Amino acid sequence: MQRIQVQGVHHITLVGSTRQSAIDFWQGVLGMPFLFEQPNLGLESENHLYFDPGDGRLLTVFTNDAHPDAGRAAPREVGCVEHIAFNVSRASFQQAPARLEQRGISFTQRDRGFMDSIYLRDPNGLKVELACYKFETPSGFRDADVLMAAYRLRIARGDHHIDASHVADAIEQLIATRDRLE
Repeated sequence: MQRIQVQGVHHITLVGSTRQSAIDFWQGVLGMPFLFEQPNLGLESENHLYFDPGDGRLLTVFTNDAHPDAGRAAPREVGCVEHIAFNVSRASFQQAPARLEQRGISFTQRDRGFMDSIYLRDPNGLKVELACYKFETPSGFRDADVLMAAYRLRIARGDHHIDASHVADAIEQLIATRDRLE
């Protein structure tokens, strides 16, 4: 049986609360330009807001001004979304804690070995991650190429998780394969 081959994320749609709450968070806090809105064609009582998360794709939010912000953490159960991660530059990542503190938004910062993460919640409790790789992907390769090579090195070495040494060695290996092809 043949599979359907996907080619990337087209868009993500969230169930939000009010129009203004969505604009204040996604555009005001995270800097995603608000592109346009239209009715939710599947549910007439809702509006459908469209934002640009920075890569030319879309993040959309269903809103209904009769629904207040949830004011609680989104459920973390089987079948639920745990979090959505957005790429940020190293410079933006370094400025994020102060900017979130200025807005009174609580967050958690984590070192993930091959990347750094800041976690916060939208007004309806959805966990949002600001993620920044600790490496620069070499020309001609994808981030996934570096991570797969680093993973193979981690497994071969019996290490607990990917760290900077795995990433550095993976990049060196990838560049060597590219140089042999040229």
